[in-house]
Amino acid sequence: MSIGKRIERLRGFMKEKGVEAMIVSKLVNLRYFSGFTGDDSLLLITAERELLLTDFRYVEQAAEETSFEIVEQKNGLWQQAADSVQSLHCRSLGFEGKDVAFDAFQAFRALLPARRGEDLVSLVLDPLREIKDDEEIACLRKAVEISDRAFADVLQFLRPGISERDVAVHLESFMREHGSERPAFTTIVASGVRGSLPHGTASEKLLVAGEFVTMDYGAVYQGYHSDITRTVVLGEASEKQRELYRTVLEAQLLGVKSLSVGISGKAVDKVVRDYLTEAGYGENFGHGLGHSVGLEIHEEPRLSPKSRAEHLEEGMVITVEPGVYLPGWGGLRIEDTVLLEKRGGVSLTKATKHLVEIGQG
Repeated sequence: MSIGKRIERLRGFMKEKGVEAMIVSKLVNLRYFSGFTGDDSLLLITAERELLLTDFRYVEQAAEETSFEIVEQKNGLWQQAADSVQSLHCRSLGFEGKDVAFDAFQAFRALLPARRGEDLVSLVLDPLREIKDDEEIACLRKAVEISDRAFADVLQFLRPGISERDVAVHLESFMREHGSERPAFTTIVASGVRGSLPHGTASEKLLVAGEFVTMDYGAVYQGYHSDITRTVVLGEASEKQRELYRTVLEAQLLGVKSLSVGISGKAVDKVVRDYLTEAGYGENFGHGLGHSVGLEIHEEPRLSPKSRAEHLEEGMVITVEPGVYLPGWGGLRIEDTVLLEKRGGVSLTKATKHLVEIGQG
């Protein structure tokens, strides 16, 4: 989908909400609708005009990245926004209320002529990014490919005696060397008893033979994020580890299989949650089944008991990541980044999901 088509959709949304102009302030939305990758800037979009308000640092970059009219601000970004709104005679104005700080909004409103409350409308633009176009999917595939390759590589690095932080550094370094802009989020490496921490970011704990090692990480390619979790064993797995891994893997495969066009986010989560409950681990799966990914690592729609997504749609990219966490013992999680197609969920993640026993051939 071209930038022009994205702007058309935004204008249709603005018309539906009854606003003549829209200020876009959230950085990922600014990039999505204009192609500009800088910060400290705003978009002002009307039915006929597309302005990018920025400062001296970004004028040249903006000219290279976007076809918007570039307005260089001299006296403050929100002052320029107020001046531009007035010069364009915009009577009603949408803004991203969840993104704009209260004090900044109050100051901006004070710069405008007196307005009725309904003339300034807080709008959420993120839903316009939920369905990925072909260009976005290509970027997501590349980000996933980088993280897949990182998993294959780290299997040769894992051994008793190195720290969880060593593992995180190795993963992140490999991904950067192979095209990732940065880690998609703070890398999680949780081994042994720390495996019961769903967000157990890498620590100085040393890896020990016989333990599970859970690694949750991702790459960023042209702004788009991948998200993968794999759990391996250092050495030969115990019967309990095998049983638990088999249960979580079956839950993860069931989640991917349950994704379909038209199903709700709650329904997919329930299928997997019911399976884990029947297996005796319902109380040990305390987070949602998954979330969408894109220009942000956590996007809507979600797969969870609280999901607001009534109907999943073709082109959405969603993680499926069940886990079981046993305080005092450990735990594990398995996660893929999944594209929803007409035929159902298709895992973009290709890294092996069979139980890897490091050092066992």
